[in-house]
This record gives sequence, structure tokens and C-alpha cells, in this order.
Amino acid sequence: EVQLVESGGGSVQAGGSLRLSCTASRDMYSINCMGWFRQAPGKEREGVATIYTGGGRTYYADSVKGRFTISQDNAKNTVYLQMNSLEPEDTAMYYCVAAWGGGYCAGLSVVSGYWGQGTQVTVSS
Repeated sequence: EVQLVESGGGSVQAGGSLRLSCTASRDMYSINCMGWFRQAPGKEREGVATIYTGGGRTYYADSVKGRFTISQDNAKNTVYLQMNSLEPEDTAMYYCVAAWGGGYCAGLSVVSGYWGQGTQVTVSS
């Protein structure tokens, strides 16, 4: 099992920036991949970005390419999501997910992942 603790959400005006953090309870070297998903009210949860912790390969949703960056700090067992040029459409609950053990990522999809409780991001126009 992997426990995840997210932080960094908040309220910001359009054009602003936020950095989300997700710290895992296990060594990053034992985790296959990690990612960020988001869910806006009335919408389905969607993949935002994933990172393969072994090689650092990343995937992004088209809607955030060029604005968001996912990165990892193995020493801190932490994955970050740097969000720049935020738009009102980015308003959502953001969830961290980790694929450990039998779990894995396939692009922006995560199979058998462990989920954090989420952190709210609100962007006002």
C-alpha cells in the first residue's frame, strides 16, 4: 500500500501560478509511476500529467501542455505539478495517484493506483 499526501492547492487569479506537491509513504524507486488527475464539478476525472519514476518520461493532457510541468524529487519521495498561466477552466479538485506493486501507467492512464485525498485549485477570472 502507498499513502499519498497532497498540498499546494488554493485560489489564484487567471494567469497566476501554483505548485502542487504529493509525498508518498514509499520510496520512489519502488513506485512505477505517479500522476495528477483532476475533477471539476459535474465532470469526469481526467488525467493531467504522469511521470514514470524510473526514467522520468512524462505525459500531459493537451489542455495543459506548455503550462504545467510534472517533476519528481526522489530524495523527498515527492512529485510536483507546477501550474503556470492558470485559466478558470483549470478549476478542479486535483488528485495525486501512484502505481505501485502491480499497478502501472499507460500514457495518462493509471491502472490499480493508490489515490490521495485531493487538493482544491480555484482559478478566478
